[in-house]
This record gives sequence, structure tokens and C-alpha cells, in this order.
Amino acid sequence: MPHWFMTRGRALVTSPLLLGSAVAAQGEAGHTGPPEFLLPLTLLLLVSALAAYLSYRIRLIPIIGFLLAGVLVGPGALGLIRDPALINSASEIGVMLLLFTIGVEFSLERLVRIARLIFLGGGLQTGLTVAAVSAALLAFGVGWQSAVFTGCLVALSSTVIVMRLLAERGETGARTGQVALGILIFQDLAVVLMVLLIPMLAGQGGGPGGVALALAKAAGIIGFVLVAARRLVPPVMEVVARTCSTEIFLLTVIALCFGTASLTALAGVSLALGAFLAGLLVSESRYGMQALGEILPLQVLFSAAFFLSVGLQLNPAFLLTHLPEVLGAVLLIAVLKAAVTTLSVRLLGEPLDVTLPVALLTAQVGEFSFVLATTGTALGLSFAGLGPQGTQVFIAATVLLMVVTPALGALATPLLGQRPHRPSVQAGEPAGSDHGSALPVGDRVVFAGYGAHARLAARALSRVGVPYSVITRSPDGASELAGRGAPVLIADYTRAGLLRDLGLASARVLVVADDDAEMTARAVSVARTVAPDLPIITRAETPDDLSHLKALGARHVLTPRKEVATGILDLLTPPDVSRAQVTQHLSEHAPVTLTPEQQAQCPHALSAAGPIVPEADVCLECLALGSTWVHLRTCMTCGHVGCCDSSKNRHATRHAHAQAHPVIRSAEPGETWAYCYEHGWTR
Repeated sequence: MPHWFMTRGRALVTSPLLLGSAVAAQGEAGHTGPPEFLLPLTLLLLVSALAAYLSYRIRLIPIIGFLLAGVLVGPGALGLIRDPALINSASEIGVMLLLFTIGVEFSLERLVRIARLIFLGGGLQTGLTVAAVSAALLAFGVGWQSAVFTGCLVALSSTVIVMRLLAERGETGARTGQVALGILIFQDLAVVLMVLLIPMLAGQGGGPGGVALALAKAAGIIGFVLVAARRLVPPVMEVVARTCSTEIFLLTVIALCFGTASLTALAGVSLALGAFLAGLLVSESRYGMQALGEILPLQVLFSAAFFLSVGLQLNPAFLLTHLPEVLGAVLLIAVLKAAVTTLSVRLLGEPLDVTLPVALLTAQVGEFSFVLATTGTALGLSFAGLGPQGTQVFIAATVLLMVVTPALGALATPLLGQRPHRPSVQAGEPAGSDHGSALPVGDRVVFAGYGAHARLAARALSRVGVPYSVITRSPDGASELAGRGAPVLIADYTRAGLLRDLGLASARVLVVADDDAEMTARAVSVARTVAPDLPIITRAETPDDLSHLKALGARHVLTPRKEVATGILDLLTPPDVSRAQVTQHLSEHAPVTLTPEQQAQCPHALSAAGPIVPEADVCLECLALGSTWVHLRTCMTCGHVGCCDSSKNRHATRHAHAQAHPVIRSAEPGETWAYCYEHGWTR
């Protein structure tokens, strides 16, 4: 059973160190066979992949497949994995990454938006569940410590399973999804407090003074991390993001997650709290969605190990010999949680068609209950006061409840009178809105990438009344768009999970405007799998690229022989907008050249004779600094736009000196003069 709350972070480095030690030891001993860890690790990957595939084929949530696969390959059944040490180490990292992703998805803004659902609805549901379970067990003579411990275990539900089911049913943004999310968020927050209180229940926390000290310590850690985040995290993330390197960004995010978790562990608080705080810090920067996209593949891998490790703990022989007790626990937990949740949600004033689905979906026990159970059992607490047998009853009941959660959720429709379920929408929100989405995409043109062609097309689209949104990896491009009030998201648009969460299939069209041919092909391929019917427009540099992109599913592939921005607009503008109007809009930001007289002034001007497309109509560096400018200048070598020497930052001159690009041209309307820094001429 996972033990990471007790080891305060030692397990965090156990697995990598063990792998390295095993390899070194085998090298010294002259062994030629595979290292010890390879077989269980290979089995872990094979079983996970097979479980995910079979779950997909029979329409089960992969998490449930992982649970059942763990039971099947564990020591109580086929015995393929007899020593679960490696899986336990991986599962510990899985829980940490799970809390990190939950922290990224929270965001303080989202917490504030549904604060009433979280603190009133979730507080009622969690508090009443702990109180009801504790009171029932006390009535049967169970000690108060084990009674409260059991109440904490039963109060938690599976955030992962419930939110996955809601997403599959398209109800994440509906009222049902919002109420369920509020309750689940409070439960996840309550885990932090429960982890601090469980040692106190076992008599190892020093009484009320120990509780107060632990809470003060947790508050101090939270305060320190949040203050440090305001000073350190944003500038670090800005520097890393400007490299546009996926590798550097991922390593930085992982280091932030593990580093914060290790810091809290060293202070005597749980790794879980540190991982959650790290996610919350990242969510407050503008790189939250990009971090989520990078971390999700790792989180999926290690979470699979976590749920497999849970399944490994279930002994089928025990389940068969104690079936009445296990089924009794399943029934009691489901009925009690459904009743308490129904009461809590009704007290919020929600209608029955919202209350019942939420109550049935949360009528199970969550993944973090296993973590609490590990800590409590090691300290002498037991489920329902049953001793060692109680642990097995709890594990078996929880696994069964997780498995039947989809069926419980589906009961809401017949219980509501066989009416087709229509998700309730919050008052004041139009149906079909992009509620809760990180970026509005419904019936919009979505740009993946924001290079020169996308800039021209986006500017003209905004002037002819066509709404658009942009996903970009460029901090400067995002600053420019944010300065104009345009919807923008900094993220990797080659991540299928991100595009699916955004609801890309509801967009009007996707324009893949990346300048890198490999990224373009990857983005088109991923988008086509997420949204099979979505029109995709992109560009190609060579005939081979054109054929390849067509084969990947791009509907319109523009080539350099055409004016790409104009071609995009021809495909996207309304029928009542003429080509002359489009040309007029584009002419406001058209490519610029030097006059023949200017070109004759010096060799530098001759090298800059070709047309140059300005990269923006603002100084991107000033926008990133939150600064202003007086005039703008365009570099006639690369199209960089910077502020003039009358501006306080002088970004045009800085760029010219740093890049050895000596010729600039005025970017002001009606001005055609140019200037060479080296020869000092102007005309």
C-alpha cells in the first residue's frame, strides 16, 4: 500500500535511485541479464496499455480498467506481479502529479467563481458525512478515533472518475458538473487537513497543541510558497517560455512540482500539499494550460501505476470468503453518501434534476482515501474498528464502488422518470457557451500559431467582424493579443487532451499557422483526430509538404505562390465582404519596402530591398513589460517592430545593435523614411 505520507519524501527519489543502483551493481558484478526492475516495469507498462485498450473497447473508464487489471495480475490472482515495491514507488509519484494537475486546473479565479458551491456545498457534504459515519460507529461501540478516521475515509469521492464521466457526457460546464466540481474541490482541499489530523487521532500529535502547531506550520508553508511565487515563479516561467523549448519547459515544471513538494515534506507537511501548491502557483501564471498539457502524459502514466497498486491490494479470496461484509459495506456507504449529498445539494437550493445525478456520482470512495488509509493503518487506526480485516473490507468495498460508479451515475435518468437528461445551465449563461473553458472556441476561427501570416489575417478578421481565438507558444504574441483584448491561450496546440478540453470540434475552422513544417504536420494530425469534421487551413513550403498535409486531413493548403494571409481571408470572410474590403484592411499592415532612392544610399539598404512584413503593430517588448512607447520602427532585415529612441526603452535601437540589423523604417502611418545606424543617413 502506498506509504509516501509517512516517509516525507524519501520515496520520491527511491525509484530512480534504486534503478541507478541496480544498474551499477549489475555492472560491477558482471551480470549480462536484464536488471531486476526491468521485468516488473515492463509488466506495469504492458498491463496498463492492455487495460486501457480493453476499457476503451468495452466503454469503461480506463481508471476502472487499471483497478481490475491490478486485481487480476496481483498476488491474489494470477500472481504476475508479486513484489509491488516498484509499482508503489511509481504510484507515489502518480499521486503527487495528480495533485499537481488538480492544482493547475483549480486556479484562484475558478475557486472564487464557484466559491459558494465549494465551501457551502462541499463543506456540508464532507462535514455531514464525517459526522454521520462517526455517530453511527460510536453507537455500535467503536472508539471515537477509529470512528472519525472511518468518517474521513468515507467522505472523500473520486475526482478523477466523476470528472471523467461528466466530460464523456458533456456535462462538465452544466450545472450538474459545476455542483459536483464544487463538492469535489472541497474534498480535495479537505485531504490536506485530514492528513494533518490523522496522527492526532492516533495520539501522536501532542493533543490540541499539536494540532494547532501542525496547522500553523501548514499555514506558514502555504504563505511562504505563495509569496515566493509572486516574486520568483512568474519571471522564471517567462524566461523559460521565451526559449519555446518543450524540453526546457517540461523540466522546469517538473522541478517546480517536485521542489515544492520536497520543501513541504522537509517542513514536516505532506508531499500532497506541496504538489497541490506547485500546481496552484503555475495556474496563476499565463502558462498554466501549457504546463498542464506537458505534464498530463506523465500524470497518466504514474496514475495508472497508482490505480494498479490499489487493485494489487485486493485479495479475491478474501472478497469471496467475506462477500456479505463487503457488499454490506458497499451498500451502506453508497446509501449514506447519496443521502447526505442529496441533503447538502438541496440545502443549496438546487433542483432535483441536478441533485440526484450529483448524489449518485459521488456515492463512492475516492483515490485519496487509500492514501489516508495507509497513514492511519500504520498508526494503529482501523476502518470501522475492525482491525486488519477492516483494511481488506475497505479496499474491497472501495474498488467495487469505483467499478460501479458509471452504473450509479446512469441511474439518475430512470429515477427522474425516464426523462432525457438536459443539462441545466446556470442562470444568465446562454446554452452552448464556452463556460469554464480556458479559451472561447465555439463558432470561432481558431489560430494555432501566431506568425506573420496569422497576424495579418487576424487583424483583418477582427475588422470585418469575424470572431477568432489564438493558441500560441509565443509569450510576445500573447502579450500583443492580450493588449488588443483578443482571446489568447499560451499552450502547445499539438496536445490532443488540450484541444479536446477546449472543445475544438465546436470551432468554425482551425488555421494552423506555425512556421515550422514539422509542428504544422503534427498539429494538423492531432487536430484531425480530435475533431474529424473540422475544416483545417494551413500552409506548405514545398509540394511534398502540400501532399503530406492533405493526406493528414488539411482541407485547404496554401502555398508561398499565393498571398497566404489573403488566401486565409478569402476562405473565412463572410460573403458580403468584398475582396476590395479585405485588401483595404490588409493594406494597413502590408509588407513594406525601401524606395529605390533609399536602396541607393548604402550596401545595407540594398540587402534590405525585398518586402518585409512587420511582425506586429505594437512594440511587443514594451507590452511584455507593461510599458508604453512614443513611435514605432520596423527592422528592414527581419520585420521586428520596436519603439523609437524617443521612447524610454528604445527597443528598435537595442534590436539593431544586438542583431546587427542596421536599417530601420518608420512604422507610423504616412511615413516612408528609413534610417541606417552605421551610415547615419535618413530619407
